[in-house]
Amino acid sequence: MESLNFLDLFQGINTLVQGFSTDPKIAFGRLFLMALGLLLFYLGRRGVLEALLMIPMGLGMATVNAGVMFFSAYDPATGMAIAAGQAQQLPGTLFIAPLALDTNALMNILQINWLQPIYTFMFSNGLIACFVFMGIGTLLDVGFVMARPFQSMIIALFAELGTVVVFPLAVAMGLNPGQAASVATIGGADGPMVLFTSLMLAKDLFVPITVVAYLYLGLAYGGFPYLIKLMIPAKLRALPMPMEKGRTITSNEKLVFAVIACVLLSLLFPVASPLLLSLFLGVVIRESDLPNFYEFFSNTVLYGSTFFLGLLLGVLCEAGTILNPVVLKLLVLGILSLLISGIGGILGGYVLYYWSGKKYNPVIGIAGVSCVPTTAKVAQKSVGSGVIVLPHALGASISGVITSAIFAATLIAFLLPKG
Repeated sequence: MESLNFLDLFQGINTLVQGFSTDPKIAFGRLFLMALGLLLFYLGRRGVLEALLMIPMGLGMATVNAGVMFFSAYDPATGMAIAAGQAQQLPGTLFIAPLALDTNALMNILQINWLQPIYTFMFSNGLIACFVFMGIGTLLDVGFVMARPFQSMIIALFAELGTVVVFPLAVAMGLNPGQAASVATIGGADGPMVLFTSLMLAKDLFVPITVVAYLYLGLAYGGFPYLIKLMIPAKLRALPMPMEKGRTITSNEKLVFAVIACVLLSLLFPVASPLLLSLFLGVVIRESDLPNFYEFFSNTVLYGSTFFLGLLLGVLCEAGTILNPVVLKLLVLGILSLLISGIGGILGGYVLYYWSGKKYNPVIGIAGVSCVPTTAKVAQKSVGSGVIVLPHALGASISGVITSAIFAATLIAFLLPKG
């Protein structure tokens, strides 16, 4: 009987050991990403980052870089049979083959890889983004926007500064316009919109762009409180908002707003209509007294989609994908886009502070960086004790969702190849 080789038995270790001699960059990258995945899991568990996204993402990232094995029948990245003259053993995983384009190869992959059906039928066509938007829509009380539309939209527009600034910068750094637009939309802090935009304009880079976007969205919200403290003195953070004498906005008025906004924005930006319909359909369900639908979309659909989104993003973080040289540009541009958007939102808060005769708390500006309701909560936690800014912050945050959709749809409309 042939003696059993230890490394042949434990292939994850074998691929790592051989990687240090054949491709050290990938081997060290695997170790780094395993450590990063465990760190994200820990930070999610401790509540420092968004647990719903970071726990499955972190564990998936660590696992996919650990569970690499050798394939001898086909290329694990494409599903194609190994060509003559090619290495007879190729490293890969049993999770996802994002580069599988040939239909026969894809069918083969669908029968083998665990998450391939979810990736192919939900992630790579943007469907999971629509499901997330439906769930988010059920959480949105558009009354906060309707009560103070001018203030909310001013802040939301300022909070798109990152998208505006980073787009030409990304082109100057060598990305084509579609890729530049996709990474610039990270500044809108709207993960589903980044996924959708990169699918439309930068399909070759949509995996790393989306991974970078969600990774930074989790990290940025931990950093935004420090940005607030840096830009806004404690005296202004403790500024109480004046009492408002607004009337109660009825469900019927909110329904009318949702329907008109959905139809009008879809008329202007048809390319984003799937996401717009998903978002406002969630709002309609919330305001239509449909408890069964509301429970289904606000819990099962939203949390189920977010869980699998996080898990898919984690297992897409293979070292070979993340260590692509262009990803370094995406990492720099993505964090820059979010940072500039945060600065822009706070500047918008200052504009309203002076416009209102120094009665408006500028901390609310950070909420314009979308992602309902996370940045609104960041704004509320950053103000002085007893100061209530959450209603204003929610209005700005909801406006940020709408504004990020408008900016992304505008970029897609201009840059999507015609014909």
